[in-house]
Amino acid sequence: MPIPSAITRLRLSMISMLALIIGLATLILTAIMFMLLPQYDLSIIIVGSLALIVALHVIQWLVGPKLLEAVYKVRPLRDPRLQWVRDMVSRISERSGLSKVPKVMVAGVDIPNAFAYGNVFTGYKVAVTDRLLKTLPPDEVEAVLAHEIGHIKHRDVELMMLISILPALIFWLGRVLMMFGWFGERRREESAAIIPLIGLALMAVSFVFNLFILYVSRLREYYADTHAALTVSHGARRLQRALARIMIESGLIKRHRPEALISASSFKAFLISDPDAVVRTYGFTSIDEVVEWIKSRPRLVPTELFSTHPDPAKRFRYLDKVASELLTTPVF
Repeated sequence: MPIPSAITRLRLSMISMLALIIGLATLILTAIMFMLLPQYDLSIIIVGSLALIVALHVIQWLVGPKLLEAVYKVRPLRDPRLQWVRDMVSRISERSGLSKVPKVMVAGVDIPNAFAYGNVFTGYKVAVTDRLLKTLPPDEVEAVLAHEIGHIKHRDVELMMLISILPALIFWLGRVLMMFGWFGERRREESAAIIPLIGLALMAVSFVFNLFILYVSRLREYYADTHAALTVSHGARRLQRALARIMIESGLIKRHRPEALISASSFKAFLISDPDAVVRTYGFTSIDEVVEWIKSRPRLVPTELFSTHPDPAKRFRYLDKVASELLTTPVF
């Protein structure tokens, strides 16, 4: 099947951004080494910083699934009445070309949402919240599951872990250089005064890199949305409706129980929809009206630059582009 141009542009954006992040980080670290190593014995600091940051990220990757399960009260799906959810995951996994079907879990969080997580040691899992199953009809749940399985197929957990090492390394190295410049043995030398300045600059640069990482995170959400559109019949429209229902329900929760959303935001980068993105239902008589209203907005999230998820209005319009290009080459 021909690849829609929207997907091609998305892939090019991801490749370009990853190349930019890796290239700039390599350039900055190389420049620091050439500037400082000839004058100061900082090899232990630089190598030690790299080893520490990599070790911390690997540990986080290894224990993260268990921590996430503890925070979101995740349990295996055992209710025989929900066998249809397992059947959907199996069907979508087969269409996605996965060699192993992810385990289906249920999160005891009182908000409608879903997430994928895991690693090669714990196995990969797809979790839906109790409220999601109560809020969405089965066809929209299927679109949500396809989105989450898309994250697993694209190895997004591993990708985000790897590129997150770079800004963390730059920040930590900057902090260590500041401490070295202020309290090191050469703190009385005038030439050593540049070291804390370089450290401060690196910490500022790490903030910019974190913005790049957030942008990649938003691109991965678009990519997972695309997977739902490609693997589920009318997947783009069903995912739009599912996201709209999630935002409506989140809006009701925010009005009456805002603490529920706060507690659910601990790992919101994993969720299909940012819990803070909400929609009020005033004046709407159907979910399709809500979808069209969202698409008509210039944007719903004024601070998208600092968000792990795309602005819903842009996200819905992107799904429209993918759906329109699939009309001539339908999946089913």
